[in-house]
Amino acid sequence: MTVYSAVVTTGIYCRPGCGARPLASNTRIYGHAAAAEAAGFRACLRCRPYRVAGPISADMPRLVCAAWQLIIAGVLDGGTEAALAERVGLSVRHLRRLFLKHLGASPDQLARSRRAHFARRLLDDTDLTVLDIAFASGFGSLRQFNRSMREVFHASPTELRERRRRADRLVADGGLALRLPVLPGYDWPAMLAYLEARAIPGVEEVSGGVYRRTISVDGAPGVLEVRAGDAPAHLVLLAHLPYWEGLIHVVDQVGRLLGIDADQSPGVTALGMDPVLGPLVRARPGLAVPGAWNAAEVAIAAAAVRAPSELVGAGARPERAAGRLAELVDGLGTRVPGLPGGLTHVLPDMAREDLAGYGLPQDTEDLAFRLGDPEAWPAGDPWLKAAVADRFPSGLEPGRWRPWQALAAMHLMTDAALGASR
Repeated sequence: MTVYSAVVTTGIYCRPGCGARPLASNTRIYGHAAAAEAAGFRACLRCRPYRVAGPISADMPRLVCAAWQLIIAGVLDGGTEAALAERVGLSVRHLRRLFLKHLGASPDQLARSRRAHFARRLLDDTDLTVLDIAFASGFGSLRQFNRSMREVFHASPTELRERRRRADRLVADGGLALRLPVLPGYDWPAMLAYLEARAIPGVEEVSGGVYRRTISVDGAPGVLEVRAGDAPAHLVLLAHLPYWEGLIHVVDQVGRLLGIDADQSPGVTALGMDPVLGPLVRARPGLAVPGAWNAAEVAIAAAAVRAPSELVGAGARPERAAGRLAELVDGLGTRVPGLPGGLTHVLPDMAREDLAGYGLPQDTEDLAFRLGDPEAWPAGDPWLKAAVADRFPSGLEPGRWRPWQALAAMHLMTDAALGASR
């Protein structure tokens, strides 16, 4: 996991690898940047810790993870800790106690920190105006934005932009480019292969090492592209959107889809000792568990295939399954002319409870797996079935890898897919 070291004599906190060498007696360690900021420290100007990934550990208590996902979804952008506590079924006092114990900062402090860090990256990477950045980062007003940036970084947004370095600005031929920080060793090629194998035609595609997809932003179409960055610590997102307000939540959805919003290192440590999975985990320690853009897309892919032997998007897709997917996309989606590559449709952003009206499955193992349940086991996935049959001919003990079943499944599926391609 990412840890941050703060120096009591300077009031500055740094990310791992910073060149500063303070005395150990003057150093305090924090597991999250927001915790260091809550203790009164500000970010180092040299190592710029807001530019590295800082996801919460996947072994956090379920209630903390659930509340954190709601914060990412914007519950605290204009809401209160009381509203957040009610959503997860806790008192405000107990919710704050859990966050302070496990993350070192209150929900409000974490929400403020993530908005400020996102805004700081936009100030570095883009030429968006300060006003546009304020609303793109989830702030309710320019005044709130200025106050928060001064509290977190001890400088105004204008002053912070003046400090950006020559190589910071990302230049794109159309669209808005920004960096997506990832944990060291993040396995982008494996994630790209997973997404390519399960891409919904007309909505998603992988071409030339780039993942590309359509999205709907309040009913208006948009296109996102993700590629490897010029450094292993980040990917690059290119966004073509109708407007930038609420961009932070679009980027968060990308993060969930790519599995970069959770630190899987506790699971890697646990599974690395398993006699079967150990060699796979040690070979690909940066493998992440993929998420989904929304529940509807997972259900659409699941609905396209009913026979166990049929694959959707893996290798040579059966003709009937491909045809069923195309029918669902055409029936549920909106055709948008002029999109790049093979993109043709935008799917509606349906909620999970809306799926029944379209005859789509509402509760599948794939759904739990792609929506972030660490104990989910997508038994119907053809690659997973092939891997289990190959490695456990006499059967697999149920729940063998709890609570890291999703990560175990991802390793087995990846290994099976790689074996099929050799």
